[in-house]
Amino acid sequence: MNVQLFIPCFVDQLFPETAFNMVKVLEKLGCTVSYNTEQTCCGQPAFNAGYQDECRSVATKFVKDFTPYDYIVAPSGSCTGFVRNFYGKLFDNSATHNEVKQLRKNLYEFTEFLVDILGVTDLGATLNGVGTYHDACGALRECGIKEGPRKLLEKVKGLELHEMTDCETCCGFGGTFAVKFEPISIGMGEQKVHNAVNSGADYLISTDLSCLMHLDGYIRKHGNNIKIMHIADVLASGW
Repeated sequence: MNVQLFIPCFVDQLFPETAFNMVKVLEKLGCTVSYNTEQTCCGQPAFNAGYQDECRSVATKFVKDFTPYDYIVAPSGSCTGFVRNFYGKLFDNSATHNEVKQLRKNLYEFTEFLVDILGVTDLGATLNGVGTYHDACGALRECGIKEGPRKLLEKVKGLELHEMTDCETCCGFGGTFAVKFEPISIGMGEQKVHNAVNSGADYLISTDLSCLMHLDGYIRKHGNNIKIMHIADVLASGW
């Protein structure tokens, strides 16, 4: 199976090891993985800030950078959800409408691709400790991803999964929201970290590094004894 990687900006710049671990998992499952080094942003930051024309320019490049008839896999429910749910608005009645429609259909968040397309839940991973899972808004609300990540984590040897209180509540990042409404964002992050710590977890796990990056800032500042992990890093552990 041919798989193209879509690596979001913040993963490329700040968490490249997660991208490499995603490749490691996909290749273990027999996928032929390709990565177009010309790819850039999907356009979500500009769109959320109200700059639709600028977003459309970036999104047009995104469409050109990917072959719409191959599977496209990303380690981010947020970016996946944006392309799926808002590219139709950007390109409706355009010359690329059909191409965009096919691209949106073949774009999957990483865990969604593993569980729903490849039908895999056990990667042979090992991680000793207690984990808790944060339902990122993009994955949960825009992609409908809920049970898949948990099925994958339940198969990780040595990992005990504890649900935290309010696991579906937003962490407070929200991209530009964290900049424009800093006190509210910090308060929401504080609540999320406290719920994760109170679950007894050693690891705070999610599909989205944007959420985890935000929460890790609070964790580091306050010295909480918990470590963030993207689920791709968990699934690549121990083998």
